[in-house]
Amino acid sequence: MKAPLWTGVYPAATTQFAPDGSLDLPATQKVLSALVDDGVTGLILLGTCGENNSLDAEEKRAVLRAGVEAVGGRVPLVSGVSEFTTARAAAFARDAEAIGIDGLMLLPAMVYVPTPDELHTHFRTVAEATSLPIMLYNNPPAYRVSVDFATLDKLVPVENIVAVKESAPDPRRFTDMINRYGDRYQVMAGLDDIALEGMLLGASGWVSGLTSAFPQESVALMDAVARGDWIEARRIYRWFMPLLHLDAEHDLVQSIKLAEQIMGRGSETVRMPRMPLAGARRAEVIAMVEKCAATRPLKALAAA
Repeated sequence: MKAPLWTGVYPAATTQFAPDGSLDLPATQKVLSALVDDGVTGLILLGTCGENNSLDAEEKRAVLRAGVEAVGGRVPLVSGVSEFTTARAAAFARDAEAIGIDGLMLLPAMVYVPTPDELHTHFRTVAEATSLPIMLYNNPPAYRVSVDFATLDKLVPVENIVAVKESAPDPRRFTDMINRYGDRYQVMAGLDDIALEGMLLGASGWVSGLTSAFPQESVALMDAVARGDWIEARRIYRWFMPLLHLDAEHDLVQSIKLAEQIMGRGSETVRMPRMPLAGARRAEVIAMVEKCAATRPLKALAAA
């Protein structure tokens, strides 16, 4: 049976491309299947790391169908909803439900910075277009929009908006959210380098970028949290932290896909306007990944 939504570790899975930049669905399915085999709780398709806004409309739907075909029924599948207009977002939500996706991660409309009323109306309109459970995505540094408490207050009556992915770089938000809303909204940690802080403060799960490169360690970290073994959780987290910081950088997609490639889990190929890392930055990220690979904490755990 699939685990409940919004708990455990959900890698923000990458979308794979062929060398010519075309969509590579078999390679994408291979990435998804490998993550599930390594024990992740669920998958986020078409998030930031899935290069949602680099795909055309039919490509997005093709990725969802490929995901359902590859791992549907094994773990919950959540699709990002990241569109330029509310109408397109509502249409995509309806299509994702018809394809067989289990839940949605809903972003503000892209590019345009909304007023609070526009943000609330966008979220409500998309939610009314589907019966799927929805997690709102709060990431002010990336999208210049804060999903503030006034907006969340207005959305309390919208029954299928049930969770928030919290990627503001301030762990106080977790406590403020839980104090204000209790169990009305589940809160998932969404920024890799404050993930453990979020879990300590009550986050129900973790949407993670670097899990795509090191899923076993991410699962072990979540398992340690679940059993209250904070010593083990800190040990894994401290080992992981140099890479987790990459999730907060503007080139996170290129860095994560390069890490996947080094670990034999995918290709670093991205779509323009993104370009693969080069020069000193590429060398820096390679060195970081290789150091983490050489010092993996689960090796020491197995030897003990």
